Amino acid sequence: MRHAGWMSGRSGDGWVFGPGGERYWGRFGAAGLLLMDAERSVLMQHRVAWSHFGGTWALPGGARHEGESAVEAAVREAGEEAGVAAGAVEVRFEHVLDLGYWSYTTVGAVARGEVRAAVTDPESIEVAWVPIDEVAALPLHPRFAEAWPGLKARLDVTAA
Repeated sequence: MRHAGWMSGRSGDGWVFGPGGERYWGRFGAAGLLLMDAERSVLMQHRVAWSHFGGTWALPGGARHEGESAVEAAVREAGEEAGVAAGAVEVRFEHVLDLGYWSYTTVGAVARGEVRAAVTDPESIEVAWVPIDEVAALPLHPRFAEAWPGLKARLDVTAA
């Protein structure tokens, strides 16, 4: 894995528009890190009001750069937004939502040791370790809310 500041090509920042006019962030797709710690909590990001679906909770993540893998993007974004060091992450699975013209990859991982996450950029109101069984009670980003039951099941299998 490359260092957190590495950029393979052009920035992926920008909107992609679907056939019905819906918009998705990331010209080359996007990725987020679903990081679980030893206490069976997951790292969540409370999104600022000005962001897409602002005020909701989701995973640290964002646009992939040109040529950047989903794992590289998810780990880079978690470092930028929540201060997660790349070496503190052990990847366990990838889950891809592929719409044909845009994709989002959730990178499931476990923390290697204690990870002290913190707000490290202006895209977050806060970041917090949330017990797995309490995630669904948060006001979630709509697409994350749809994906959460399947992702939670993957975490349960990963932890076993």
